[in-house]
Amino acid sequence: MRTRIKFCGLVRPTDVDDAVALGVDAIGFVFYPKSPRALDVEQAARLRQRLPSWVSAVGLFVNDTVEGVRSVAKQVGLDVIQFHGDETAGQCAQAGLDHVWWRAVRMRQSGDLLSSFDDFPGAEALLVDSFHAGYGGSGLSFDWSWIPAVRPRPIILSGGLAPASVAEAIHRVAPEAVDVSSGIQGDDPRTKDRRKMEDFVSAVLSADARRLSSRT
Repeated sequence: MRTRIKFCGLVRPTDVDDAVALGVDAIGFVFYPKSPRALDVEQAARLRQRLPSWVSAVGLFVNDTVEGVRSVAKQVGLDVIQFHGDETAGQCAQAGLDHVWWRAVRMRQSGDLLSSFDDFPGAEALLVDSFHAGYGGSGLSFDWSWIPAVRPRPIILSGGLAPASVAEAIHRVAPEAVDVSSGIQGDDPRTKDRRKMEDFVSAVLSADARRLSSRT
């Protein structure tokens, strides 16, 4: 299976169009008001309309209410809900009712991932990020050796990934998907850099090609 790619924190229509043209699998819209990449419902709905059916729309939420998450998901037309706060498994299941949902795991130590698989059995996948004081994506990497080779469900690797580091991450971790935001950032947090986006996708494809050739 090839490594899936999610670009997160997209705000501008041109960045969404570029991501789609590059063949990414998912686009992340941030609904955490304290994030510099936050969108309101109307902005996100307009961007959602630019996505073809084969690109998933993912909504990132942090400690929102069950009703709030459901309302945004319905109005925007989200395909996946990504929980990035202190939500319990029950809250995730309630808010993510009728939607696929992912749970972010803010890694502090080895063992955090496997315990989270037990704690969030309803999550389709766990998004693995580094721990930091705030919420949302950290933009920082963590010790990849904390991720076991054998896992009961898919993981999405995040945290400090960039065009120069994602190939090594795929080689060492073999995640089902990778997630990047600050690693493809432009001049400010609300813009993406087209060249960095291209280089990131190219690095993922090259890493997958090397993995395939090593097995033949």
